[in-house]
Amino acid sequence: MTQSSPNLPVEEIIEDIYEPPKVAAELIYGLYDKPPAIEAFFVALQHVLASFVGIITPPLLICNALKLDPANTSYIISMSLFASGISTFIQCKKIGPIGSGLLSLQGTSFAFLAPVIGVGVGAVQAGRTPEQALALIFGVCFVGAFIEIILSRFLHLAQKIFTPVVTGTVVMIIGLSLIKTGLFSIAGGAVAKANNTYGSWQNLGLGLLVMAVIILMNMSKNRFMRMGAIAIGLGVGYIVSIFLGIVNFGVLSELPLFSMPIPFRFGFDFNFPAFAPFIILYVITAIETIGDLTATSAVSGEPVKGGTYIRRIKGGVLGDGVNSALAAVFNTFPNTTFSQNNGVIQMTGVGSRYVGFYVAAIFTILGLIPVVGGIFQALPQAVLGGATIIMFGMIAVAGMNIVSSVELGRRELIILATSLALGLGVVYNGDIFADKHPLFQNVFSSGISTGGLTAILLNLLLPRNLNDDKKVNTTSEE
Repeated sequence: MTQSSPNLPVEEIIEDIYEPPKVAAELIYGLYDKPPAIEAFFVALQHVLASFVGIITPPLLICNALKLDPANTSYIISMSLFASGISTFIQCKKIGPIGSGLLSLQGTSFAFLAPVIGVGVGAVQAGRTPEQALALIFGVCFVGAFIEIILSRFLHLAQKIFTPVVTGTVVMIIGLSLIKTGLFSIAGGAVAKANNTYGSWQNLGLGLLVMAVIILMNMSKNRFMRMGAIAIGLGVGYIVSIFLGIVNFGVLSELPLFSMPIPFRFGFDFNFPAFAPFIILYVITAIETIGDLTATSAVSGEPVKGGTYIRRIKGGVLGDGVNSALAAVFNTFPNTTFSQNNGVIQMTGVGSRYVGFYVAAIFTILGLIPVVGGIFQALPQAVLGGATIIMFGMIAVAGMNIVSSVELGRRELIILATSLALGLGVVYNGDIFADKHPLFQNVFSSGISTGGLTAILLNLLLPRNLNDDKKVNTTSEE
């Protein structure tokens, strides 16, 4: 049970005492447990493997869109890893009010991909060099981060908005929408699309092999086998890929041995027209972070409502904002709380925040020594997809558990059904907004933001008396 502070209001103390049912799987190590160093490192490595590609992919896409030279591209990728390491430490350690104190990883946000590319390409077309375009991008991202910082201070006023139904729905959409990405990776990803091997039996076989190994390891009664399930699965897939000759280590020779972090290396620039599309995205990022941190609390056996939960959410969103500002300072793009690590927690049974310190150290080292990171870059997409698709499914299940932990009436079912339908509809048919205003596209091209905003609006607008009649209790049948 969570210890309550004597300085808390009576209402929050009562909420902490009467915590809702935990929705986590059986844990080997809880939030405040300290696993032995070897075990902690082993679990941390799995978190790194699960999120590495997600961290480096956005900067790769942005750099390619701006047609940056290899040296600058390599530098920005390195800084993305470095910033993720620093940000993960802040989020897990909780420095004053900054950070959630949970095992929560930070990485480059995909939500900002389209507007960042739009600002950068627009600047280049207007006559700026790619480096000057980067100065504008990082300036806009730095200023925008303060929106999330300010918003975090008022989250305690939104307890009635972010109910378990709303946050659980967002978590479900996060998991279900990511499954599409997992399947894309199993088929071979963008590289396979380019060389016409997308969906080949080789790629599908590798992905299924990794899935099978992870499932078998996770079913073992040996805790070391269970904790190492993801790493073992990825390792087996990597070795098989090497023997198949599909691992490209050529990128290693193109990477420098060391990258020095230089604040605002490309300069600092700002203009409001470029900034405007980012305003709503930072608000949406806060919503997604709330969902991710709620999922992390759930799979870590921690409360998903009450005073402790609210403080963690506020600290986590504040951490997101501060970390995004730091990311801009160190020449990379907005950071956010990753959802991938929730699947790792669920699979390994390790929710200790001390594992996050190891993750932070690994990311920081990888950022300073890009050649080491190149080994992970060479990991075939099909192998990674085999692991991530299971983890993404676990995230969706965590969301279901959050929703089912409360009594569902007609009102809650309407919110859940409508939000899921619209959110997943956008995931699979996002091109319906192709001819709409760019700002509208940026907001509603994401299934997570569409479903999340729908859930919030319905929760505010639907009358509470819808539940005056007989309610449906999905948590248990009497």
